[in-house]
Amino acid sequence: MVPDSLSRLVVAPSAIYALLIAAVITFALTPVAMRAAWRLGVVDRPGGRRIHDRPIPLLGGVAIFLGIVVAVLPNLEVDRRYASILIGAGLICLLGVVDDRFGIPPLPKLLGQIACAAIPVATGMTIDSITIPLIEPSTVSFGVLAYPLTIIFIVAVANVVNLADGMDGLAAGVCGISALTFAILALSLGRISAGVMAAAVAGACLGFLPWNFNPAKVFMGDSGALVLGFLLACVSIQGVMKTAAALSLVFPLVVLLVPILDTSFVILKRLKSGQSIASADKNHFHHRLLRVGYTQRQAVGLLYAWSAVLAAFALAIRLFPYRTEGTWNLWPSIGLTLFGLIALFVTYYVVVALEIIKYRHLRRFGLLRRSTATDETPLPRPSLRRRSRA
Repeated sequence: MVPDSLSRLVVAPSAIYALLIAAVITFALTPVAMRAAWRLGVVDRPGGRRIHDRPIPLLGGVAIFLGIVVAVLPNLEVDRRYASILIGAGLICLLGVVDDRFGIPPLPKLLGQIACAAIPVATGMTIDSITIPLIEPSTVSFGVLAYPLTIIFIVAVANVVNLADGMDGLAAGVCGISALTFAILALSLGRISAGVMAAAVAGACLGFLPWNFNPAKVFMGDSGALVLGFLLACVSIQGVMKTAAALSLVFPLVVLLVPILDTSFVILKRLKSGQSIASADKNHFHHRLLRVGYTQRQAVGLLYAWSAVLAAFALAIRLFPYRTEGTWNLWPSIGLTLFGLIALFVTYYVVVALEIIKYRHLRRFGLLRRSTATDETPLPRPSLRRRSRA
């Protein structure tokens, strides 16, 4: 017998159309955005924590946003909340363009993000309550706190994606996987408009990747990363968190766990070392993978796989019943959750352990001074052959 959540997935061809249209439009507009970036001087130059070695045009985010808008408008029901989401996304895209070109101090930038997030919230797109399994009562209502909490959530996700955008193809790929997952979750819950918008986001990421995958010809910039984070937060609210589905809070956290953990570990490390949380460094997951010895493509591929496993885990929880006729299948649910968390943390600590091993190896051979955290190129391995005795 096919679960009801699976049977609903076949009734939304508009989501497929939105994905395909967004992919084609974004792919076609990205070269236009590249030429505009060169003319306007919106270019990311190498240096500092950046790992590219040549100037790269920004403004790829503008092509992403326009691709989403063109794909979404004909396929959405008339709803002021979704119109307000697009307006907020357009303004945060503009904020990102200004930041990419001129640079905006952290506080004004944050205030601008809050103002953009407040637009859809003002039209009723709020996290009114969440459903938490295994406790009674299982629904927690926020009341008037729903408004500030929703704004905080949107701004947080937008910045999480922005901070994780540090390698060719990374943000576009991870966000594409997340958006496709949210589309399937939303459609399985009967939230067609949210599913269409999420599918359009996935399509835009797909259309942008050929230009952004290593070696990248263009970056999405803040204009793209902020838009993707903003829209992922909104579709997760409209598609999942505004439903009565059990684990409604868990779905967004699991789907977005890779960038969330990445940003969380980086911020904690900065606080521990007395740095500002807005300061730049090379402690993100992708930087660590490069220092271990992975190439950019290998590191991105590993993070894609990590995101895909988490996405599959979220879909399995939703699409395959974890309770039957009101009775929880408790141990399978707990077992899946523990397995997912263990796999996640083991992956991270293996990366850290490999980095520690590499630095001990370099120290042993007197090469530590030559290996700096600012160089992503793996050092040549010293010969380990034993010297012949005279």
